[in-house]
Amino acid sequence: MNTLKPSSEKEIAYEAYASRQDFLRQQSCIERERRSIQQAFVEQSAAFEAQRQALEAIQAERRVIQAERQAIELERQATKAALAEVERLKALPKDVNPPAGS
Repeated sequence: MNTLKPSSEKEIAYEAYASRQDFLRQQSCIERERRSIQQAFVEQSAAFEAQRQALEAIQAERRVIQAERQAIELERQATKAALAEVERLKALPKDVNPPAGS
């Protein structure tokens, strides 16, 4: 029967060294992944901010267009009223004799 032989100090030191190297490789991998996730977050945040600003610009443009439409409608109503007044004045009886003094 084989018995386990005790590890030498050299073997114990090597195992500790190998374990430490494995730990450092894992930590390095975790750190790279963390940086990658952080970079993706920064990029997503920037994209979100750009979209938010674009939406605000669109909403501002929409408000300008709405104000322009209201101004056009008011102008249309004023023109309609002016044309109605012209028609009303045309319908008035015309004096054959102009007023005295002219």
